Amino acid sequence: MKVIGGFIGMLVAVAAQALPDHDPVPGGVAVLEIGAAVSARYDGKPVLVTRTQAANLAVVGLPLSTTPGQHRLETGRGVISFEVKPKEYRVQRLTIADRRKVNPYAEDRERITRERREMDSIFTSFTVSRNVDLSFRQPTEGVISGSFGLRRILNDQPRSPHSGMDIAAPEGTDILAPAAGVIAATGDYFFNGNTVLIDHGQGLVTLYCHMSQIDVKPGQRVTQGELLGRVGKTGRVTGAHLHWGVSLNNARVNPGLFLPKD
Repeated sequence: MKVIGGFIGMLVAVAAQALPDHDPVPGGVAVLEIGAAVSARYDGKPVLVTRTQAANLAVVGLPLSTTPGQHRLETGRGVISFEVKPKEYRVQRLTIADRRKVNPYAEDRERITRERREMDSIFTSFTVSRNVDLSFRQPTEGVISGSFGLRRILNDQPRSPHSGMDIAAPEGTDILAPAAGVIAATGDYFFNGNTVLIDHGQGLVTLYCHMSQIDVKPGQRVTQGELLGRVGKTGRVTGAHLHWGVSLNNARVNPGLFLPKD
């Protein structure tokens, strides 16, 4: 775990309506009142803490591998118990024309390992920020073609569950930042194709994959609605779309929980 920028757990003033939905299931988010505490940890990791007019809240990402049942959130003022409920996700079968993207060659594995290490270093970081923007909006116009959590079978071979939201759109469609943040990395990755990662602060990171064009650079600050790049079909794909991922305290969670209900 890498902690950036000093002590953790600074409070962020946001409106209550900007919070993600409270959905304590594997792959979901738990929004928990923590009283007067100003920091919290789940599974040994610091979590995002925010403040509304009514209460201090911990916004906790729950990995898809989370076991349903009672869980513990540690705060500076004690331990809070909360329940994670079970959830079943559907199965999706896909046929990938480029078989190398399903069964990489031996010479691809070093590249894949290096790229995973690069992305993991961002997902596990915790950048202290007073300005975490939770008022997300969908990053591109299109049709949701792949839901979060789908148990994927690629070319008749089981693979890891789908860790983001797929939005099908014509190649070249604008991809806009859903909220303010700092560009943590860009690159052309084996599976993800042209990719952008945004660090929004306090362990909240978003991921944009399969882009045809990248229009931002690492270290650049972006505001909500700023152009990140264009929809494409690079990497492991069946057609042009954006794979949008949300990582919260190094747990990949359902991006739909961050979007307005309308």
